[in-house]
Amino acid sequence: MSKRSIIISGGELDEALTLSILGDQEERCVIAVDRGVEFLYYHQIMPDYIVGDFDSTSEKIRDYYKNETHVPVREYNPVKDASDTEIAIRLAMTLGSREMIILGATGGRVDHLWANVQSLMIPFKAGIDAKIIDRQNLISIIGSGETHIRKGEAFGTFFSVFPLGEEIFGFNISGAKYPLKNHVLSPYNSLCVSNEIAEDCDEAVISFRAGHVILMQTRDF
Repeated sequence: MSKRSIIISGGELDEALTLSILGDQEERCVIAVDRGVEFLYYHQIMPDYIVGDFDSTSEKIRDYYKNETHVPVREYNPVKDASDTEIAIRLAMTLGSREMIILGATGGRVDHLWANVQSLMIPFKAGIDAKIIDRQNLISIIGSGETHIRKGEAFGTFFSVFPLGEEIFGFNISGAKYPLKNHVLSPYNSLCVSNEIAEDCDEAVISFRAGHVILMQTRDF
């Protein structure tokens, strides 16, 4: 089975970005989530799996995949204990994926967005590289040790860091416009929003001893 899964969820999908990521045919598994399957249908891209409660998918498209293709369709009751995107993440883990790119996880309702961001902890705890990507944002979770953001390789100009419900002790940022040293990072302030690599540095380095944080690499339009 492919070690790389691309999850197409039901939020906003930038056409150029999505097609660019899907265009890499090598060793990838495409999992469509609920309304995300409509993007694939209209672009004539066949998913490997489809999951969801299909409360926002047209009956015509749902029936097409059920009746006219061999794509496995896993349909769930809308009254369930996990979001459709979380179900897709767990499916990708079951399939043995070591990398996940989640598209269509942003836009629209903020509660859906935050549920998707929190769901990144599920693959993170299993040692799987997972990230949410849209046109302006790359969202991931990083753990203790050092994380390097290099000029020329960074997703965007800015980066922000948020604890996920716990204080982070001994938190450091070097090589950035707004450095920190041995700081206690609190989940209840916006200190680490919108930082960037310093003009005279080739990279910014985030480091801390224990715990995990959300890293958002962002760019303007």
